[in-house]
Amino acid sequence: MKNALFLFLILHFIGYSQHSTINKLQQQLNSETNPAKQLEIISNMVDIAFNQDMSKALKFSKLGVQLSDKVENKTWQPKFYEMQGRMHANLLQLDSAIIFFNKALKGYEAINNQRGTATTLFKLSWVDKKHGNLDAALQKDLSALKIMETLDDKQGICSGLTRVSEDLTYQNRLNEALEYAQKAIKIAEDNQLTSEKFYVNFNAGNVAMAKNNYAQSLDYYKKSLTIAQEQNLGLPTESDVTNAIGNAYKRLGKYEEALKSYKMCLALAKKANYPNATSTVIANLGEVNMLLGNYKTALNYQLKTVNLQEKNKDVSNLIENYNHVSTIYNKLGNYKEALNFKQKAYTLRDSIASIESDAKMSELLTQYETKKKEETIVIQQTKISQQRVIQTLSFGMVALLLGVLVFVFISYQNRSKTNKLLAEKNAKIELLLKEVHHRVKNNLEIVSSLLSLQSAQIDDLTTKETMLENQNRVNSIGIVHQKLYQGEKLGAIEMKDYVLNLSENILDSLNAEKKINLILTMNKLDLDIDTAIPLGLIINELLTNTVKYAFPDNKNGTITIKMEKQTNDVLHLEVADDGIGKPNVIQGTGFGSQLISLLTLQLNGSMTEKNKNGTTFIFDFQLKATS
Repeated sequence: MKNALFLFLILHFIGYSQHSTINKLQQQLNSETNPAKQLEIISNMVDIAFNQDMSKALKFSKLGVQLSDKVENKTWQPKFYEMQGRMHANLLQLDSAIIFFNKALKGYEAINNQRGTATTLFKLSWVDKKHGNLDAALQKDLSALKIMETLDDKQGICSGLTRVSEDLTYQNRLNEALEYAQKAIKIAEDNQLTSEKFYVNFNAGNVAMAKNNYAQSLDYYKKSLTIAQEQNLGLPTESDVTNAIGNAYKRLGKYEEALKSYKMCLALAKKANYPNATSTVIANLGEVNMLLGNYKTALNYQLKTVNLQEKNKDVSNLIENYNHVSTIYNKLGNYKEALNFKQKAYTLRDSIASIESDAKMSELLTQYETKKKEETIVIQQTKISQQRVIQTLSFGMVALLLGVLVFVFISYQNRSKTNKLLAEKNAKIELLLKEVHHRVKNNLEIVSSLLSLQSAQIDDLTTKETMLENQNRVNSIGIVHQKLYQGEKLGAIEMKDYVLNLSENILDSLNAEKKINLILTMNKLDLDIDTAIPLGLIINELLTNTVKYAFPDNKNGTITIKMEKQTNDVLHLEVADDGIGKPNVIQGTGFGSQLISLLTLQLNGSMTEKNKNGTTFIFDFQLKATS
């Protein structure tokens, strides 16, 4: 309550202060007769209104465009075109934004204002990302960054590196994204770029979030919010950061804190009349309500978000929101709509994040880095030539030295070309393998969705249980392929994370997540896919049977999973419960037990069963010796 009251007072004070300043500027504008000074006053009014009300900022931008066009002021015309385009973009009027940004580009090029050209390219890239044109966005950001480097504009270079980092994050190329983010932070610190401190820290938070370092991302976002408030960067900026803080809390599982942050963000966005943030935070309110189990409330938020994004052609997060709607419908028992929105997500994903698009972005980034290196070589060669003129060495020595340098340079180029070709081939192979795993995982999800849809239409409980068991088996294999295309290693699975995700999915599908206490005792362990998939199926069968038979009458209980690699290349697995123990009468069809036995033989292992204070299954698998 105190936080809400404090937020209200701050918003009221900021709004009153900025409104008073705009009134004073309006009076100056009315009394000023010099068009150039009038345009400068209007520009200040746009900057102040941007932090208060986006619609007012658009109104003042239009006034600046009208006046600069009327007096044909070539310097101010492209600046106001860029301002108006920016307001249209933030109001999600993306088609209008493109029109004015293109007019700004022509205006800046006409007066050879290279910095204006670069800043406009940055903004056009933002629109491209909203439309899902990721390769076009990267190309514009790299072009703008090149201009800023030519101008030696440290602030522009810092901004460009931050935006390229953001582009790479969209493509899940997180190591490269982190590299560019760290470059931006270093330039900001080395050159004391106060105005860029917020953006580099905020982007570093986004990269940390994408790398699943949620605690680190929360630290970056909180630091960004402090900087935004200290520098009075305005309500839109604060709303963006507050939304990001909510995302970090959500990923950390602190859903109530996330809900508070999202509500605060919504208040800031509405105060600033900032639709871009409003649309985003409504989606997040839907997701966090879904995670809290408030499915009807969540569905209301998510459908609003999907409708807004489809209307504004904003596909930047539409795939994620389609998937959320599908999940909510599934929880509410509307399997037809769940499958419908899942298919929408797959269709949109294939149209945006294709392997060709990823390869195109790699090509653009390589071209930029290569050209930069070539320019560095040219500069070095120029310095060498200047030094040779100064030197008093004989012509013969100079010629000999030049010959040696040429020979070394040609050898270096040949080796570099060979290494580059090998690296490109390896990268393409890795990209293709990731796409294969991605598509296998998607196909398995479709199979799982079809099984779910079919089981919903079956009345016989035995058949329904069999369908659910088959769905869980498919999901256990699908998670392996998901981990492969998301991970750093294509040939290995990190088992701790895999077993945790698999177990939670199984308990959720059996509606047992609240009554079963799952204890996972294992360190991080990488295993090959041929071992990981059978292990996942064994754990799936044991968990399913335990939940069904070890805890009758909906009793609570504990299941413990322990896995470790022993020194003699033996993988040790234990699955234990504190249930009623093995019954005298055999239950079920026995298929699960047969499957466990076959998979144990396949992995060259042994199984032991103990019945004391529940049931414990102990496995020892002889792993293949590593070379």
